[in-house]
Amino acid sequence: MVGFVAICLFGRIPAHAAESHALPVPAITIYPGDPIKDEWLVDRDFGATSPLRGNVVTNRSAIIGKIARRTLLPGAPIPANVVAERKIVGNGTKVRIVFEQPGIEIATYGAALQDGALGDVISLRNIETGLTVTGVVQADGSVRVNGG
Repeated sequence: MVGFVAICLFGRIPAHAAESHALPVPAITIYPGDPIKDEWLVDRDFGATSPLRGNVVTNRSAIIGKIARRTLLPGAPIPANVVAERKIVGNGTKVRIVFEQPGIEIATYGAALQDGALGDVISLRNIETGLTVTGVVQADGSVRVNGG
């Protein structure tokens, strides 16, 4: 009768209750700022009775090379929100700023006012003018701004 009440309250049995899950977990303690390496992970089977809470990483290739945002303990599932892309631009570093429109490209340098990963929008201070601009971090470490 208790099982029936639980099903009525929650609508359905959680998927993890009916099947086994092998998840990548740290083999060692991984500290904030560490890039996650494949050899630091092992697969651990979480059986049908193991409670898995929240959104956890299910594929090791999705986190290899990413940065731990908090301490990851050995054997524990890795929450998806505690890994981040590696920062390409560091706060305070000199960065090439590129403004491009059809037929024209202007490049100068600025100081990053925050860290940024690929695709992040960050603020920079133009070294020549002192003005603050925002742009998108590119794969080569430059920041692309647009006129608008």
